[in-house]
Amino acid sequence: MRRRTAYSGLCLLLLAAGCAHQRASWNWTKEIIATDAAPRAIGPYSQAVRVGPWLFVSGQIAIKPSTGELVTSDFDSELRQVLENVGAILRAAGMDYRDVVQATVFVSDLSFYAKLNEVYSTYFRGDFPARCAVQVARLPRDVHVEVAVIAYRAER
Repeated sequence: MRRRTAYSGLCLLLLAAGCAHQRASWNWTKEIIATDAAPRAIGPYSQAVRVGPWLFVSGQIAIKPSTGELVTSDFDSELRQVLENVGAILRAAGMDYRDVVQATVFVSDLSFYAKLNEVYSTYFRGDFPARCAVQVARLPRDVHVEVAVIAYRAER
């Protein structure tokens, strides 16, 4: 048992040293990403924040950026507008849907799950990002869906 503990401790020490060495060469800065092609934030947050190769996109709802109006005619149209807003922010950061590694989808009712998958798969194809979809009691402006994503793009 002692040998295993010492070995585990050594592994953790080497991992930490490697991370510290890697971190020293990262030189990452925080950059706010904003675009008029997506709705302005409706609270004290940014549309997205880039740190190194990572992009963190705030939850988007179905607001048309050109008019500020909500798209609420049906769930499919609402989700399409949400994903168009996400796409506009990704493009503003020089990325696209293929760079998304994780998506979080909040829905007002999980009975929309089949429609969610149908529309979602027209934007995300091939190697899908990790995703969680959860039903929540209420969303901003009483919309039916909100989507937040994390994207990664190595420097090219």
